[in-house]
Formats: sequence, structure tokens, C-alpha cells
Amino acid sequence: MIFDTHAHYDDEQFEQDREGLLLSMKDSGVGWIVNASAAVDSWKKVLELTRRYPFVYGMIGVHPDEVGALNEEKLSEMERLLDEEKIVAVGEIGLDYYWDNESHDLQKEWFVRQLDLARKHGLPVNIHSREAAADTMEVLKAHGQEMKATIHCYSYSREMAEEYVRMGYLIGVGGVVTFNNARKLKETVCAVPLSHIVLETDCPYLAPVPYRGKRNSSANLHYVVRAIAELKGITEEEVVHVTAETAKAFYGIS
Repeated sequence: MIFDTHAHYDDEQFEQDREGLLLSMKDSGVGWIVNASAAVDSWKKVLELTRRYPFVYGMIGVHPDEVGALNEEKLSEMERLLDEEKIVAVGEIGLDYYWDNESHDLQKEWFVRQLDLARKHGLPVNIHSREAAADTMEVLKAHGQEMKATIHCYSYSREMAEEYVRMGYLIGVGGVVTFNNARKLKETVCAVPLSHIVLETDCPYLAPVPYRGKRNSSANLHYVVRAIAELKGITEEEVVHVTAETAKAFYGIS
């Protein structure tokens, strides 16, 4: 069964058919989903999903575009929620210099604070990094050593991916790997051991070809599996099995 390590089923794009879609996942070959938090006001929805669906787990964190909403009170609330039974990671957290919604210094401050919180609770982290390659690496070298981390929606060079693998991190691969213009990601998938790759959708975003530009869901991960299998010259069954076992170990899910 496929393991989707990063989804956003709390998103309003799923309001009309969320229940039916999630209940169809088993028939689509999807066995586990981890729903990421993006903003403070997503935490409640993520918890509700983990309680309603046995195969859905959650992360609690704040996306770099939303860190302006964080303060000491919210950080304390976040810490309390990390003790919830099916919260398995801190995420998504990191740096985003593409949208630049918040200052770089503020993003770095709350990135480090959330990393520290994950370390305190012995939880893995899910890292968002867009147009911020050097600063993300710098923060993680200084504050993320010996932690379990996935670099979500990986978009940088093969060489940087190999450095993350040496640090023990995982590389998140989703629908972008099916795009014709995704040369760097394809090179990364070829170079990185399968044992350090996990599948993700970031749904409702980043749907693979042939659904590029449409709403994404975990059921579309079969196209990602096929692309990885072709790039690495292995079977789709091996991709599904190895990535699922890696994800279960990463999140501590039996």
C-alpha cells in the first residue's frame, strides 16, 4: 500500500467531497496519509481528520508564510498538541523566500523554535524550503543535526540532496517528478538511494501528469510511483514497498 507522507486534506478544496474521497483511498491502494499543518488555524482541522479516519495521521506546525501568527501562547498550544496520540511530526516548517510573506529573520527565528520543539518531543520534522536553499541548509546544519527530517517537495540540486542524505534526511518526491521540465528532481531521484525517498502529494496541489493543474489527491501517487520506478530501473512494487516502510519508520507508525 502507498504511504502519502504529506497532504492537506483540511484544505477548503476538499469541502464538498472529502469524506467520500478519503474513504476511497484503500481501493486506490493508499494505506496511510499524514496530513500537514500550514497555519495555526489548521491545527483543529488536522486533529479532527486524525480522529475520524484510522489511516490518517497528522503534523502540527506553521508554514514559513504564516509564522507572523505565532507567539509564545501559540507555541505553548502547539507543544500541547504534539502530545496528541496520532500527531507524528512537526510540520510543515522552514523557509520560503519565493512569496516573502514574512521577513527572513522572522522565518528563521520560528523555524529554529519549531525545530527545538520537535527535538524536545523526540519528533521528526517536515521541512518546507522554497528559493531558500543555502539558508535552509545553514539552519539545519546548526539546529537539525541528529534529527529525523524530510525535505518536503524537494526542488534543489542533486548535490544538495546527497548532502541531506549524508545528514540522514529523507527526500520527499511528488507529482513534479512527472513534469517534463523537472530535470533537477529527476537527476536527484536517480542519484539518491530509494531508502531515502518518500512519496508525497502536497494535495490539493502539484498533481502529476496527466492531471497537472487539477486538484491533486493521494490516489494520483501511482503516477509518481511509475516515474520513480522508470528512473531507477526497478519495479513499481519495490518503490511502493520501500517508500512505505521508510515512511512508517520515520513517523513511528506500525
